[in-house]
Amino acid sequence: MKAFCKFLPVITVAGLLLSNPAFAADWTLAPGKGTLGFSGIQTGKSFDGHFQKYDGIISFDPAHPESGHARITVDMASAATNDSQRDGALPGHDWFDTKTFPKAVFEVSTFRAKGGNAYDAEGTLTIKGISKPVILPLNIDISGSDLHAKGHLQLVRSAFNVGAGPWTTGQWVALEVGVNVDVTAHGG
Repeated sequence: MKAFCKFLPVITVAGLLLSNPAFAADWTLAPGKGTLGFSGIQTGKSFDGHFQKYDGIISFDPAHPESGHARITVDMASAATNDSQRDGALPGHDWFDTKTFPKAVFEVSTFRAKGGNAYDAEGTLTIKGISKPVILPLNIDISGSDLHAKGHLQLVRSAFNVGAGPWTTGQWVALEVGVNVDVTAHGG
């Protein structure tokens, strides 16, 4: 009995270690390794753009995606569409108002497994000080120390007060905007 009591703490610690679920790994978005883009329609013509500056941390374990979370921050003044007039207008008050709201934030509270490498990143998107719940469908692949996430969702820009004044309606610029994610993060 005495011998058993000596090993009880060791057995208890070993049991706790073996019974704990795997902990999520932290991944840091890699600058220049991917695209955080957007698409829309202006006067009947499609356009694409992207944000040149963004960063973030993703905490993710494919064995326990529900315990994961992420925080992605986007520099809204870094929007580029290869159209000088549009690019000049986007940081302004009617659109992103980057002087007042320089950053947008996507705070993921959980990842929901959908089968295979498909997940829903559920969280809150904040643009121009307005926060809304969103679900971003993603495919997530892990290879060595790299995590690659790719997905797409549609947003209604007016829900975030993007496109004020004469741009409030979809007459000149469609209200629906596509968000395209194709990013790589390092860590693990």
